[in-house]
Parts: sequence; C-alpha cells; structure tokens
Amino acid sequence: MNQQSPLSTPQSPISNPQSPISDLRSPISTRLFLFVLLASLALRLAAVLVMGNRVEGLPGIVDQISYHTLAQRVLNGHGFTMPTDWWPVTRANEPTAHWSYLYTLYLAAVYAVFGVKPLAARLIQALIVGLLWPWLTFRVGRRVGGTAVGLAAAAWSAVYGYFAYYSAALMTESFYITAILWTLDRGLTLAYGDWRKRQWALLGLAVGVTVLLRQVFLVFVPVLFLWLWLAPGRRGFVPAEVAAPPGLGARLRGSLLALAVVLLLILPWTVRNYRAFGHFVPLNTNAGYAFFWANHPIYGTRFVAILPGKAPYERLIPAELRQLDEAALDSALLRRGLGFVVQDPGRYVLLSLGRLRTFFMFWPESESSLLSNLVRVLSFGLALPFISVGLWLTARDWRRWSLLWLFVGVYTVVHLLSWALVRYRLPVDGVLLIFASPALLRLQSLIARRSQSRP
Repeated sequence: MNQQSPLSTPQSPISNPQSPISDLRSPISTRLFLFVLLASLALRLAAVLVMGNRVEGLPGIVDQISYHTLAQRVLNGHGFTMPTDWWPVTRANEPTAHWSYLYTLYLAAVYAVFGVKPLAARLIQALIVGLLWPWLTFRVGRRVGGTAVGLAAAAWSAVYGYFAYYSAALMTESFYITAILWTLDRGLTLAYGDWRKRQWALLGLAVGVTVLLRQVFLVFVPVLFLWLWLAPGRRGFVPAEVAAPPGLGARLRGSLLALAVVLLLILPWTVRNYRAFGHFVPLNTNAGYAFFWANHPIYGTRFVAILPGKAPYERLIPAELRQLDEAALDSALLRRGLGFVVQDPGRYVLLSLGRLRTFFMFWPESESSLLSNLVRVLSFGLALPFISVGLWLTARDWRRWSLLWLFVGVYTVVHLLSWALVRYRLPVDGVLLIFASPALLRLQSLIARRSQSRP
C-alpha cells in the first residue's frame, strides 16, 4: 500500500478543518522535535562562534554597532545617548529614542554581569531563540495545520540561513521574530477555546514585548484584536469541537485587559521621552525618518534599498530642520514624507510597487557579497517555490490560516508603503515557512509513493 502524506489523509487539518489538533505524543514526533532543537542550537552557535567577540558592520547587521555602543553608554551612566554624532542625525550626548529600549537594556544587563563581551550576549541570545523560535513555530504550525505541519515548519526555521545569521547579531531581529510568533501563538490559544483572563494578560505581555523590540508591530495590533473579536466561533475558523467563544462583550473586556498590559509596558518610555524631548513620543523616534527617506523624490519611481555615497540620507534632510531635537525632527520628517505622497500620489503608488523587487529579493546580485548571495539564495530562494505552493494549498482552508494570512499581508503592505529591505521581510519569512510546510510534506508524500511503486 502506498504511503500517504499527512496532508492527504482524512485526519489532516488541511483537508478536514474539523479534525482535532494532535500534540507531540508519539515517540517519533518527540525524537524529531528534539533533533530539530539540536539542529537549531548547533547552527546558531556556529554563527556565534564565527562572529565571536567582535562587533563589526557585517552585511545586513551594521546596526549592531549602534546597539553595542548605546548599551555601553547606558551601563556607564550616560543614559540613552551616543558618545559622538551618530546615525541617523543624533547629536553627541543628547537623548535618543531611535533604538529599541528593550534590546539595549538586554545588552546592558549582559555586559553588567559578564563585562563588555559581545560573545556572551550572542551566546545567551542564540540559546534563547534557538529553543524558543522552533518551539513557537511548531505551536503555531500545529494549530493551523496539524502536528506534521508544525514539525516541518519548526525544522525549516531551525536551518533557515537568514535566521541562524541574525540570531548571532546584536540586533532586535531574532528576539523580535520570536516575540511575533509568541503573539500569534497567544492569539491562536485564545481563539481555540482558552479565554481565561490569564491568557488575555499573556497576549498583552507578548504584544508589549514585541512592540518594545520594534514599534512597527503596532500596525498589526488592531488587526489581531479585530480577528479575535470576529473570527472565533464562525464556521471553519477553529475546530468544531472547540467550545464556543464568549460573547463580544467578554472578548472586549479581555482585549482591554491585554491592551492595559501593553500600555503599562510602553508608558515608562513615553514618560521618559516626554522628559527628554518635551514632546509626546509613545515609543521610538524612527517612523518619520524612515517614511521621509523611503518616499523622497530622489528615487523617482524606482526604489533603491541603500543609497550610494557618504552620508546620503543625512544630506536629504532640509537644512532648516537640522537644528530640531530628535523627536521634533522625526515628526517634521513624517509630515514632509506625507507631503511627498500628497504632491504626487501616482509616483508614490509606482514607487511602492517598485519596492516589491527589493522586499522579495531572492536572487544573487553583483553588488552583494558572496556570503549575502549564498544566504539569500539558499534561504528565501530555496523556500519560495514551497511558499508559493503552500499558499495555494492553504487557500482551501483559509479560515483556519486567516490570522497568518493577515499578518503576512499587513506586514508586507506596511513595508511596501514605507521602507523595504530584505532584513525587514524576515518576520514575514518566519510565518511564510509555516505556509511552505504543507508543500514540503506534499513533496515528501509524492516521493514516498513513487519509491514504493517501483518494482
């Protein structure tokens, strides 16, 4: 008898949305998952050893120099300031809110315990995300597609080249993507019947940690809560055996609890920013810079990921704005950026569409280093065919996968409308690999059937 893929069996959530979600109960699944965790740790630790104790401007991770410097300033009692004039236009010894407070404090805490040793921060980071990242990927994949999909997604995330590389970088990426997966897992946990206040509080904690790592996630938060208000309880969104969700009133109260936790995490930094700048800045001062630069008329309708030349972005800032403090300048640049859109909306549309090429780049380019080209092709380039087929396969069961569809769509659109880089796409990759897993399992099933049909 031919062996079938888990996706083609009657018990598969892909083909039967009413089937139960299985767990890691079989010895085979347990052994496979342990192997996935070991592979995840091994690759991330290898990247850590390669980067070592140096903090350099390697491809795609130049920002680690800023975090390393800022953490030392905090540790030495200078607060969130830079020792010299710094990117983007932060003046020496003046307050900055451009960088993630949470990640800076993580580095400062590690340096306080172990000394200023980037290797220690890399090792701790790699151990944390090496375990949590595939575990959370498995949980999310299992919820929407079953255990086989969860295991395949966890395995792919464990060996994905980009993820191993960024797990060793002293930047927000690895913690941020892990926090996004935690948030999606918490949302699915609620939708799948656990509506206790504790779960709403945990959702708030997950969202709060995520936005403290990168505030752009705030754009997705209303979509997440709207999905929690409307999707559960409707036919096909969750298994039939899951208990009916509470009414909209109870979900609204739960949402308010979660949002209160988020606000409690953000509020201290809002107060700090007001004291530092005299302006209301909820979290970070980087959205205005990004939107202004990303939509400047210098591009025409063709977006360039990184402008050539020395300090090209600083030169674009109008002279009359350069004396403003960081927060006021961020607000002024956002207004200028929106002005570019209003002045020529047609150009803005074409420029945003042109960012598709940069955001979804998977091919080698002559301007990139050999390492960048290899990681790009062997990561996203290799996964893209499976992602494409997986999106088509899961479209038949779109309700079950709707939260992941929404995240991919919203997060992609936000960056196409502002600044698109491969690095900014990595959170989308973390979710798209879950979509790729049904296609990978389908391929495995076809290979198994052909091998068994041979005489």
